[in-house]
Amino acid sequence: ITDNIKAKEEKKIESVEIKQMVERLEEIKEMDKSDLNSTEKKELRKEVRTIKRELKASGGGIYISAGALIVVIILLIILL
Repeated sequence: ITDNIKAKEEKKIESVEIKQMVERLEEIKEMDKSDLNSTEKKELRKEVRTIKRELKASGGGIYISAGALIVVIILLIILL
């Protein structure tokens, strides 16, 4: 039971962190970058790349290759 509660809390924390990262990306996107110097722009680009990399890593989706998908479909056709 405690493991289940801990897992739920971790998911909540992760979702809050993801929300904060997305909000930061929106802030950067809406910034007026014309008055920034080149080093500041470079730092912003680094920050954006880092945030996007972290968001992609925390995606947690299920990925299946095209070949595996074809095999699954063929097996379903044969079995059904």
